Order: sequence, then C-alpha cells, then structure tokens
Amino acid sequence: LLAVTLNGMAAWAQFNNSGTTTIAVSVSAEAAIRIDTSSTSLANSGQMFADYTGTTNFTYKIRTSQSGGTGAVTLKITSDFSPSGGPSVATPPSAGDLLKYTCSVTAPATACSSEQTASTANSTAVANFGADQHSDTSGTSGNSVNWTLTNDAQYKTGSYSATATFTISAA
Repeated sequence: LLAVTLNGMAAWAQFNNSGTTTIAVSVSAEAAIRIDTSSTSLANSGQMFADYTGTTNFTYKIRTSQSGGTGAVTLKITSDFSPSGGPSVATPPSAGDLLKYTCSVTAPATACSSEQTASTANSTAVANFGADQHSDTSGTSGNSVNWTLTNDAQYKTGSYSATATFTISAA
C-alpha cells in the first residue's frame, strides 16, 4: 500500500498551475507562381504579314535565403504548336521563324536581360532573384511575358496552339 501511495505522489508532482513550451520554426526558401492569363491569344496589328504578338501575365511569391540565395522564373514550350502546317518552335517551316519574348517584372525580380527565344528543348530565362529577396505577402503582380511570333507566309490557314510551362524556384 505504501508503494502505491508514493507512485501516486510522483504523478501529482508533475502538474503545476502553469507550464511553458518552446515554439521553433525553420523558415526556408520558397517560391510559387500563378499564371494570370490562362489563354494567351497572339494577333497581328492588322498590317499584312505583321508578326503576331500577345502578353501572358503572372504573379509570383518568393523568399530566397539570406546568404547566397537565388531564385528564377523560367519557361519552356512543353507542347509545340499543333496541328501541323502552322508555326513550330522545334521545327519551323522557314529559317528565322521564331517564337520570341521579352520580360517585364516587378521588384524584387530582375527581368531577362534581352529578347529571348522560346525553346522546346531548354528552359529559358524570364526573371532572376538575388539573396534575401521577398515578394508581397499576397504575391507580386504586374509581371508579364510579351510574345512575338514570326508571321510566315508558309503557315497554312487555321488555328494553332502550343503550351508554355512557367517554373519558379528559390534557394
């Protein structure tokens, strides 16, 4: 009976009228992107054989590491124009047929430095981020890719579509 009573007293000794805990969190680099233009239409200005142009808007969230941190937004044409007979990123019907773009981004991003040529083989630059960069809490908007597609007389009439996949990363 004495052993049971001593064990019961030890259990009571662990309780107090208050207690504490340490709350710890490890905040790491993160990035997310939202494409605000789900379908980008390319159109010409109405002039004969003027290039086709259009704009894709996007919003990003990013946090890069304080020391040596980096981040990037890239894009890749993951599905070439179809059906066949029209424009093609991988195998254009004429030399010089290109899907090109320029970048317009809001700080803290830095836009691609010059006109880029879209590719089905490789990801190409849209924006870069340096160390200790932070977007707005709700995301940083006002970013765009401004497309230009050569208007080649070799294209057959019809509607064609391709898929551009945007990727964001942070370290």
